Amino acid sequence: MSELPCPEPPARCRGRFTISTLLGVEEAGRPPCEAAGCEGTHLSGSTLCTRTFGYNTVDVVPAYEHYANSKGVGEARRGRPSLADLRSILKPDPGHLCVPVPELQRSDGLPSAEEGPGRVPAPEPVRFGWVKGVMIRCMLNIWGVILYLRLPWITAQAGIGGCPPQPRQGGGTMAPGSLRPKTLGCRWEWDCWWHLARWVRSVLSRAALTWLIILMSVTVTTITGLSISAISTNGKVKSGGTYFLISRSLGPELGGSIGLIFAFANAVAVAMHTVGFAETVRDLLQEHDSLMVDPTNDIRIIGVVTVTVLLGISLAGMEWEAKAQVLFFLVILVSFANYLVGTVIPATAEKQAKGFFGYRADIFAQNLVPSWRGPEGSFFSLFSIFFPSATGILAGANISGDLKDPAVAIPKGTLMAIFWTTMSYLVLSATIGACVVRDASGSLNDSVPVGSLGCEGLACSFGWNFTDCAQRQSCPYGLSNHYQSMSMVSGFGPLIMAGIFGATLSSALACLVSAPKVFQCLCKDQLYPLIGFFGKGYGKNNEPIRGYVLTYVIAVGFILIGGCSPPRAQLARSHPAALAHRRLPCPALLLQPSSMPSPPSSPTSSSAPTPSSTSAASTPLSPTPQVGPGPAPPSPGCGARAAGDSRCLCLRAGWRPSFRYYSKWAALFGAAISVVIMFLLTWWAALIALGIVVFLLGYVLYKKPDVNWGSSIQASSYNMALSYSVGLSEVDEHIKNYRPQCLVLTGPPNFRPALVDFVGTFTKNLSLMICGNVLIGPRKQKMPESRLTSDGHTRWLLKRKIKAFYTNVLAEDLRSGVQMLMQAAGLGKMRPNILALGYKRDWQVAAPQSVEDYVGILHDAFDFKYGVCLLRMKEGLNVSRAVQAHTDPGELAAEQQASTIFQSQQGKKTIDIYWIFDDGGLTLLIPYLLGRKKRWGKCKIRVFVGGQINRMDEERKAIVSLLSKFRLGFHEVHVLPDINQKPRPEHIKRFDDLVVPFRLNDGFKDEAAVSEMRHGCPWKISDEELHKHRAKSLRQVRLNEILLEHSQDAALIAITLPVGRKGGCPSSLYMAWLESLSRDLRPPVVLTRGNQENVLTFYCQ
Repeated sequence: MSELPCPEPPARCRGRFTISTLLGVEEAGRPPCEAAGCEGTHLSGSTLCTRTFGYNTVDVVPAYEHYANSKGVGEARRGRPSLADLRSILKPDPGHLCVPVPELQRSDGLPSAEEGPGRVPAPEPVRFGWVKGVMIRCMLNIWGVILYLRLPWITAQAGIGGCPPQPRQGGGTMAPGSLRPKTLGCRWEWDCWWHLARWVRSVLSRAALTWLIILMSVTVTTITGLSISAISTNGKVKSGGTYFLISRSLGPELGGSIGLIFAFANAVAVAMHTVGFAETVRDLLQEHDSLMVDPTNDIRIIGVVTVTVLLGISLAGMEWEAKAQVLFFLVILVSFANYLVGTVIPATAEKQAKGFFGYRADIFAQNLVPSWRGPEGSFFSLFSIFFPSATGILAGANISGDLKDPAVAIPKGTLMAIFWTTMSYLVLSATIGACVVRDASGSLNDSVPVGSLGCEGLACSFGWNFTDCAQRQSCPYGLSNHYQSMSMVSGFGPLIMAGIFGATLSSALACLVSAPKVFQCLCKDQLYPLIGFFGKGYGKNNEPIRGYVLTYVIAVGFILIGGCSPPRAQLARSHPAALAHRRLPCPALLLQPSSMPSPPSSPTSSSAPTPSSTSAASTPLSPTPQVGPGPAPPSPGCGARAAGDSRCLCLRAGWRPSFRYYSKWAALFGAAISVVIMFLLTWWAALIALGIVVFLLGYVLYKKPDVNWGSSIQASSYNMALSYSVGLSEVDEHIKNYRPQCLVLTGPPNFRPALVDFVGTFTKNLSLMICGNVLIGPRKQKMPESRLTSDGHTRWLLKRKIKAFYTNVLAEDLRSGVQMLMQAAGLGKMRPNILALGYKRDWQVAAPQSVEDYVGILHDAFDFKYGVCLLRMKEGLNVSRAVQAHTDPGELAAEQQASTIFQSQQGKKTIDIYWIFDDGGLTLLIPYLLGRKKRWGKCKIRVFVGGQINRMDEERKAIVSLLSKFRLGFHEVHVLPDINQKPRPEHIKRFDDLVVPFRLNDGFKDEAAVSEMRHGCPWKISDEELHKHRAKSLRQVRLNEILLEHSQDAALIAITLPVGRKGGCPSSLYMAWLESLSRDLRPPVVLTRGNQENVLTFYCQ
C-alpha cells in the first residue's frame, strides 16, 4: 500500500475506521469522510491522503460517494484511488500535501444551507412518508364507487358464502334463498331430508363466493405488490413511478411500451372518474328539476369544470394535492363509519319496507348462498365487475420521486393499503348481507301480521309481505335490485353520497398526477420521438407542468366525447382508448393505474328497472335514472401483475432486494393467473392490447436506444448464452455441423472495412466472427488506448450491422500477439477455426522482418489447426490513411461508414472457384455460403479444376458427381488441361525480376555456407531453393494467366492457397508466389486453405 508523509492532522481528523464512514449522508447525517479523516492531497484528481489506520495512505475507507452517481453542486466527483495510484511510487509535493478538503456536500446532490454568504439556499422539495404518500393514495385509488354501489349487489348475486344453484326437478334452478324442503327437488316426501343434507354439504364444501371473488382479486394484487416492493428495494428509486421501476428492471423495450400506454391510460382514467362524478351530480340536478341545459351537455359542463378544478389543485403543487387527498380520505372514512353506525340503529318502518331489518341470523343465512339473476348472473361476470375495485395499488409508486424514502414507503404503504381495503370489502359484504333481504317493495302498505297465510319469503317472519313483487321480479328495493342499499342503511344518507364523490374525485386526482409524472420520465429517456418537449420540469419538485396540461387536454377530450354516448359502459366499449386503460398494460406485466369507477345512480331514485335492462356500470344519460345491476367494464388490472416476474427467472448478482417477502414462483403464478383472467374476461380486447404492446415494443427494438440500465433482459441473455455455451461443450463435433468460425486480423475494424464486410457476409447469422487487433508497444502506453477504443470499435461494428466480437491484445510484436489471439480467442466450442487476414501489398518495400512475421503467422495458423482465408483487392484493404485514428469511442461510432464492394448488389456475374488442391472442402464452402446471401444470390458459381487433356470428360464427370453429393448446387464445372503448360516468357521474366532483390546469390554453395551467409536475414532466397521450387513458382505464374483469361469479369475469385514448406521456403519466395498468383486481377481474390480436414460430407450420419 502506497504511503505518504503527512503532518499530524487536526484533532477532528484523528479518527480511526468507524462504521459511520460506511454510511451515506442520508443515514449518518454527515459527510462520510469526516469521521475518518479528511485531510490530504488530491492524487489523480480523486485520491486523498487520509489518516485511517494510524498511518498515512492514499487508500480510502468505504464511503457513500464512491458508489453514488450524483455529486455535490459545483464539486468534482470524489472517488476511490485507482490501481495506478495505489501501486505507483508516489512523490510527495510539499505544495499540495495535507491541504484541508472542503466539506462534502450532501450525497443527494442538493447544496447545503451554508454554502456561503449572500447565497440563498435552494427550497426543499416536498417529500411524503409512507402513510400520506403511499398508503392513503393507494387506498383512495383502490376504493371506488364499486364499494358503495356494486358490492352490496354482488353480495346479493353471489351470496356471502354458498354454492351454485341446485337444479329443479322440472328444469330451471332452485332459489337458493329458500330453505323450504319442497324447493329441494324432492321427488317423494321421504327423501327431502336426504336432499337437504346433500345441499347443506355442498354449501359447506364450497368457499364463500363473494369473499372468494374478493380474495381472488386481492391475491393477484398482493402478488403484484410483493413484486413491486422487491423492485423498489433493489436500488435507489427516482421519479417515474411504474415506468421507472419496470424499465430499469425489464429494460427499455418493455418499459417504454408499458410506460407510454400506462401514461395514456391514466389520462383516460381522469376522464372516466370525472364522468362518473358528473353523472351523479347530473342525476341530483335532474331529480330536483334543475338541469342547466340537458342531461348530456350537463355531464360535459360539470366534467370540464371538475377536471379544471383538479388541474388547478395539481398545478398548485404536490403539497396542496396531498392535502386534498387527505380530505377525500377523511370523507370516505366518515361515510364508512356512518354506514356501520346505521347498521346498528333500529330500522324504521320506511327502511323495513325497503328490506332493512338490522342484524338477523336468518337474513345472513339466506344471503349466504348465491341467487343468480339476469344474464350477468355468473361468477366470472361478477368477478369482472369487482376486479377493478382491487386494483389501483400503484398510486403511491407513481409518485416515487416525491417520496422521502421510496424503498420503505412503497412496500409498506402499498401492502398496508391492500390489507385495509380488503378488510373493508369483507366487512361491508358481511354486514350488508346480514341486514338487508334480497327483495323488497318499498311500500308501507305491504306490512302484514307475522304468520299470515299466502306470504312467502323471509320478510314474512318480520311482518312484511314482498311475495307479489318477488315472484314477478319487479321489486325496486333490496340487495338484488337497489344500488343505493348502503345509503338506505346508513345513519345519514348524504354522507354516503359524499363518500361516492370523494372516491371518484380522489381517483381522478390521483390519475391526473400519475400520468404526467410517468410520462415525464419516459420523455426524458427519449425512447420515442416527438415527446421530449414534455420532459421539462418546473419548481422545487420538478413538476411536469407541460404533462399536466397534456393530460388535461386528453381528459377534456374524452369527457366531451363521452357525453355523446348514452350509457357510460358503452363509452368504455366504444373507444379504444378506454379499452387501453382497461387492457393494454395487462400483457406487458404491468399493474393498472386505478380502479375504474362505476358512475353512481341517483341516491334518491324511486324507480328501478329489472336487472337485465340496466347498463353495465353507469347511470344512463336519460331523464329517468336507472338503478339496476349489470356488468361492469372489463377489469383494468388483469395483466401479468408481477411487474418484475421475468426478472426472477434470470439469476443475477445485481438482484438483491432488501424486501425479503418475495418469491419468484409466487410472482410467476400471479403472472400466469393474470394472463388467464385477461383472456377469460375480454379476449378480443386482450388481443388488441397485445398487438399495440408488440408494436411499441418492436419500435424500441428497431431503434435500439442508447441506454443501459442493467435490466433483467441483459441478465437473462447472459444466462441463456452461458447455459447454451456450456451445453455446447458436451456435444461432439460433426462435419454436418461444421461452421466457419473466423478470427479476422482487422486491426482497428474501421481501418479494413472490406475485410470486415467480406467475412461478415458469410458468417452473419451462421457462425462466430471475432475481429482481432494487436496493439504493439509498451503496455503502460497502450493499455489506456485499449480501454478507450474497445467499446468504440464494438459500436462501430454494430452500426455497420456486422455481427461480430472485437478483442485486442497487447504484445511486443505482431506475430506473438496473433499467437495469443489464436490460442485464447473464443469460448468452449465457440472458438475460431479459420484465420482471415488481408494480403500484404507492401511486402516488397516493407521491413524484411515484418514479411517474415507475416508468413510466420500463416505457418502458426496451420500449426494451431486453423484454416486460412486471405483476401486481396486491387485497391487494397487498409483505408487508415483516409480514416483518422480516433481514441474517443463516440467518434468511432459516429464516423462516416466507408462503402465496399461486399455491400453492393453483384448482379448476374460469376463466382469462380479454382479448386486446384483438396484442402477438405473449405475452398468450396466459403463461396457457397457467400452465394446464399441476397446480394450475391444472382451470381453463377463456376468450379475450375486441373486435369489432363486426354481425360477431360472423365475428370469432369467425377468432379460433377462429387459436387452433387455435397449438395452445393454447383453444376458448371470446367477442367483446365493446360494448367501444367509453361507460362509465357515475359511472365517468367517478371517473376524472376520480382525475386531478384531477395536472392542470396550464393552460387549453389553448401548448406553450411548458405546458413552463414543468410545469418540475420532468413528471408533471403538461396540459389538451391530457387532451383528446387522452380516448378512450383512457374505454376503460380501459369495460374495467374488462367485467371486473367477466364475470370477477369467475375464478381469474386476463390482459389486454393499454396502452402510453402516450413523452414524450406523463404518468406520472400512465398510472398512472390502469392504476388504472381493474384496480380493484375480486377475482382477480389480469396486464397483459401483448409486445415486438410473435411468440412463437407455427403453422408447422413
